Amino acid sequence: MKFRTFRRHLREGSKNIIRNGWMTVASVGAVTTTLILVGVFLALVMNLNEMANNIENDVEIKTLIDLTAEEEDILALGEQIEQIDGVESTAFSSNDDELQGLIESMGEEGEAWQLYEQDNPLSHAYIVRAEFPEDTERIATEIASFNHVQEVNFGQDVVDKLFQFNNYARTIGLVLVIALVFTAIFLISNTIKITIMARSTEIGIQKLVGATNGFIRWPFFIEGLLLGILGSIIPIAVIMGGYYYLETNFGHQISLSFVELLPFNPFAWQLSVMILGIGTVIGIWGSVMSVRKFLKV
Repeated sequence: MKFRTFRRHLREGSKNIIRNGWMTVASVGAVTTTLILVGVFLALVMNLNEMANNIENDVEIKTLIDLTAEEEDILALGEQIEQIDGVESTAFSSNDDELQGLIESMGEEGEAWQLYEQDNPLSHAYIVRAEFPEDTERIATEIASFNHVQEVNFGQDVVDKLFQFNNYARTIGLVLVIALVFTAIFLISNTIKITIMARSTEIGIQKLVGATNGFIRWPFFIEGLLLGILGSIIPIAVIMGGYYYLETNFGHQISLSFVELLPFNPFAWQLSVMILGIGTVIGIWGSVMSVRKFLKV
């Protein structure tokens, strides 16, 4: 395509935005409303996904060491564990550390355990983290086969249900986002179609005088692109402003370690690019699909 022709398409597409008046406002309004819903849902899904990742990454394998194990046996066991494929970190926890942790976790009731500080009945332990949470069970099974291992505990039933729930949540979230985007495309394409119907005679005349489909379609392509961009501005401003306020005023009040909002930068900018991209695709798709039926003369 020649630059002069492209400039003509760009000029015509831009003029159509102004020429259509209230229909342009209606189209931009439809894009704006839909993208606010899509953006809010995307922000929610992305934060829930991050929380799910935090929960999975908090899963630990506690390896209790046999009380009869000597110091060199304990060191050798630690080296064996570190050599397992998929182990991210291994930390030794003495029986004194275990007792202190038990006392602190039980609050006032834990004071009774202070009697055992002189004659500690607890075992030393290794706290193991997997590089990938889904490898937790495999690593725990391999550790259990080593010598001088008294017990391996990682809450298998809870972990299995947790991973299953997280997978379901991610899948459902993705499906809902895709469904919402396609619903937006349908609604917006119908809105844009109304504006194009008013120019059906103009399209028919262009076809009769020999204009190609591409020549007719390009101004509508540009118009849809501009509608998508214009319709993305308000959702980006609303969501970025709202998320900044939420993260600034309430982010620090959340005390749970796994419930943590994604930091404003770069999350808000990434989400803005996604919204702009979705708005652009929706606008272009809506215009191109709406003009197709009028190109058949």
